[in-house]
Amino acid sequence: MLVTQVTELSKSRSKVYIDQEFAFVLYKGELRLYHIKESEELRPEDYRTIMQEVLPKRAKLRAMNLLQGREYTTSQLRTKLQQGYYPPEIIEQAIEYVAGFHYIDDLRYAVDYITYHENSRSRRRIEQDLQGKGISSATIEEAWQNWRENGGEQDEQSMIRELLRKKHYDAAEETDWKERQKIYAFLARKGFSQEAIRKAIGGMHSDEF
Repeated sequence: MLVTQVTELSKSRSKVYIDQEFAFVLYKGELRLYHIKESEELRPEDYRTIMQEVLPKRAKLRAMNLLQGREYTTSQLRTKLQQGYYPPEIIEQAIEYVAGFHYIDDLRYAVDYITYHENSRSRRRIEQDLQGKGISSATIEEAWQNWRENGGEQDEQSMIRELLRKKHYDAAEETDWKERQKIYAFLARKGFSQEAIRKAIGGMHSDEF
């Protein structure tokens, strides 16, 4: 294994390339410890130590430290570790490690997210948010089911009426077609369905939109 390039990433860390491909990031003291220099061979035993001991331990600690500050989905945590230049197999080891302690749990995250936003965001908006956080559609659907089984209810009509109240919009008195179009577009951007909007506003016909 030929070290083909060592480039400084920061004052304390460097990126190491082996056989023209990026391999990992090490601290400068580790470069000296494992005799890593450009145009020199990396001993197989040193490579194994780095990949089986040094980096797995570091990635697991990094994942644990991240999770102490806030909750992450699996996808979000993977992205954070990728930003730290950990090799893919090391990242998966770290994720498997913290998942084994239930420090990350996409289903739990989704249920908590639904519960927190159940009275302020539409179902569609919540699902879009969760998908954006890398949670699968199957997990999101399971989260809704768990939420309902635990007594969760969502009243989108009430949410729409509250938004209209804040907009000082009176559906019963508003007759201007353009204003009705604007308020409809506003609610649609919030993720509410056509049916939910029509029920809440009333007096709307399908040919208006």
